[in-house]
Amino acid sequence: MLTDPLAEAIAEAEKLIQTAPHIQTPQDLHEGYQYLAGGILATMHATWATERDHPSFVQGTGPFMKMGLDNPDTLYFGARINDDHEYIVTGKRGSTVDLSFQVLNGNYTSANVPGSVTAFDDRELQIDADGSFRAHFGPEPANGRTNYFTLAPGSAQLVVREVYSDWEAERGTLRIERVDTSGTAPPPLTAELVEKRFARAGKALVTRVQTWLKFPEWFYLNLPVNTMTEPRLTPGGLATQYSSAGHFDIDEDQALIITVPKSDAPYQGFQLGSRWYISLDYSNHQTSLNSHQAQTDPDGNIRLVASERNPGITNWIETTGHRRGYLQFRWQRVDRPLTEADGPTVEVVDFADVESKLPYYRTNTITPEDFRARIAARQAAVANRMLG
Repeated sequence: MLTDPLAEAIAEAEKLIQTAPHIQTPQDLHEGYQYLAGGILATMHATWATERDHPSFVQGTGPFMKMGLDNPDTLYFGARINDDHEYIVTGKRGSTVDLSFQVLNGNYTSANVPGSVTAFDDRELQIDADGSFRAHFGPEPANGRTNYFTLAPGSAQLVVREVYSDWEAERGTLRIERVDTSGTAPPPLTAELVEKRFARAGKALVTRVQTWLKFPEWFYLNLPVNTMTEPRLTPGGLATQYSSAGHFDIDEDQALIITVPKSDAPYQGFQLGSRWYISLDYSNHQTSLNSHQAQTDPDGNIRLVASERNPGITNWIETTGHRRGYLQFRWQRVDRPLTEADGPTVEVVDFADVESKLPYYRTNTITPEDFRARIAARQAAVANRMLG
């Protein structure tokens, strides 16, 4: 049958999930199956919704098909490109805090992080007063042309990130076309092409699972537990993004108090991730906060408390049953180097001691009703992104 390669790949991916070394609880395994379902959705969509000769932007990760410690504040879009053709990206800038573009020379694999050929944010674009823009990506030198970006040899993927700080911001629009094929249609499907696509989706699924099981070993698990690194340029060539990474291991009677200066960077966000290297449920739980959402203390610091039990404060980060997982800060659209002084400190405390460890505890508290309203606002904001 034409779908046999896909069925075999799903079975292989399921075995990878079942035998993942980090599984310790039924929750770990059940979330692995959910992760597998999202991978099937994403790889099938990417294979069938894209044509290299007639490209379009597709969402590779989102609320229902997560990967790569996806940022709850970010919409990710990608398009397959070739380095010897010209492309036009047309769009309208929304009111989100950041819009960035990156050209990669391949895909992430369990053995390789693709190189970043070009990376910039919308400050390098000439944008009309109404937010409209038109950018060209092609093999020729720019030679002073406005909004023209040269594709270096090996360019294979164009990734666009639209980043929220205020979750009620308005998202923009985005479209890509290849100049020489615009106005034409792809060739009709054939049995051979259909079989190739099912096989390609299956291969992509297995690679996806293998890659993101391996990735944390490179950047997280060699760090001391319950600590975070100083801010550093994010691996992968994002020139205006810094990050701080770590992993945690606490029990129900402990909490992490994470203190960080509120940054002058337009975007600063924190999140937790599961051992599947994906974000925790950020729609129905407060598992992430950015500097727009978080409460800032009078001394200019943001103090977050990550714990299973509710400490009754505004900046509670819910671990949602996860004793172990990943910690991640991101700063974006920076216009200066970040140093250790800009980064976080992490303290493990007994849950009973949280109140005494927070210097502004009395102004940090929140009622259950108000916290529930915060969750309702998160649910509405994610739903309004229309990413079902």
